[in-house]
Amino acid sequence: MTTAPDTMRRPRVVVIGAGISGLAAAWQITRRRHDIDVHILDGAPQIGGLLRVSELEGLALDEGAESMLATRPEAVRLAREVGLSSAIVHPTAARPAVVIDGELKPFPVGLMMGIPTDLRAMAASGVLSPEALARIPLDYVLPRTPIGDDVSFGDYVAQRLGPDVVDRLVAPLIMGVYADDPHDVSMMSAMPALLDAARSDASLLSAARRVKKVPTGPVFAGLDGGIGRLPIALAEALLSAGARVRTDALVRGIRRTSSGWQVEFVDSGRWESLSADAVVVALPAPAAARVLRAYVPLAADQLSRIETVSVAVVTLLYRDCDLPGGDLPEGSGYLVPPSEGRPVKAATFSSHKWAWVDERARPGGLVAVRTSLGHARDVEVLQRTDQELVDLAATDLGFVARLGRAAPVASRVTRWGGALPRYAVGYRGRVETIDAAVRAAPGLAICGSAYEGVGIASCVARATVAADRICEHLTSNGQWTP
Repeated sequence: MTTAPDTMRRPRVVVIGAGISGLAAAWQITRRRHDIDVHILDGAPQIGGLLRVSELEGLALDEGAESMLATRPEAVRLAREVGLSSAIVHPTAARPAVVIDGELKPFPVGLMMGIPTDLRAMAASGVLSPEALARIPLDYVLPRTPIGDDVSFGDYVAQRLGPDVVDRLVAPLIMGVYADDPHDVSMMSAMPALLDAARSDASLLSAARRVKKVPTGPVFAGLDGGIGRLPIALAEALLSAGARVRTDALVRGIRRTSSGWQVEFVDSGRWESLSADAVVVALPAPAAARVLRAYVPLAADQLSRIETVSVAVVTLLYRDCDLPGGDLPEGSGYLVPPSEGRPVKAATFSSHKWAWVDERARPGGLVAVRTSLGHARDVEVLQRTDQELVDLAATDLGFVARLGRAAPVASRVTRWGGALPRYAVGYRGRVETIDAAVRAAPGLAICGSAYEGVGIASCVARATVAADRICEHLTSNGQWTP
């Protein structure tokens, strides 16, 4: 038998990580280049990373993220590409509340990441005291606040609008997205457009109004059956396109060879390796640092300096007949300011927020709630056992939502260790250093939530950039061109 010359072989790309970033990068490569073999490796027993759906009392409910931005095209478009067009849904009209002095108050309208752009609506909400409301307009006459290349988002808003705006409006939203204190979050990372506007406009209120875009449609989207369906559908589409997906394959490192890369991993206690012409590293920052340390030390050093946050999602099911009035309070849930000192930082009334959840839960007399616990300044709560977390969440929810004697009939605790990167001041500069170091390494690309944002749309956008680099520089015979 005659063996085909090496120049005739198909190039191989190994994607390390089967979360949404790695799967999206692999998908973009297979769509653009039918001449490339794509292999995906992940150390977990299942694909999906932080996107996962499982059943509780027969109900399919998300364990991680439950929605994606609809005002950006990347995530929704990806869902359509992998056959989920008919499953795309949007939240109901139910609005969230905010806990103020132990009471639920409707969250004000006209906010941009907690910054009020409609002062009349702000005043009518009752969320801020008269003194805090009177402090806000001083922003128009205060001297310009120095910004520089970056600034703490919480510090900047507090200087312009007062600390109560940060505590009761900004912090609940920042906690919900980043699980971090707004004073520790980079404005460049959280609100880059607003930072640019603030450089040319001394007033934060004016800058916010200038930047704020009125959406022409729904802001968020989900999937009937859970957003965790997205990575499953994506993996199925990849397999149909000829890609190979391998779980329980923990990558320990990559090694440069004369012809490309060697990816070394452990599967069932056995060391294995896979040769590659190019590699996409789609891992959380600490794991990416470990993989890159030997051959891209500068990127690895910067990645190792990125701190992460752990959180827990406690999902609770109640009998509707046990609840006062047969249901939860009105609205889609509530957010909690830090000053309230409560263990639950946010609660989502899933049966109110998503029609598909209510349609599946109500016939069984059930109502679904998910609560979030743990953030960068509250790691001790996560040291509790699962049952302790369930009891804590149920007790806190019972008080805030006034559930009387109702107790959950089923529960689930999902722990996401080191799930979220901390976007500290100066974070963007660190990412630029990482990107420059990776660009200098032939046949290497990197993506994930540690670079452009933690949302699904941001991860898909960054994955597309990584795929573009591979497709543009890897020739059909496996050579890397500058």
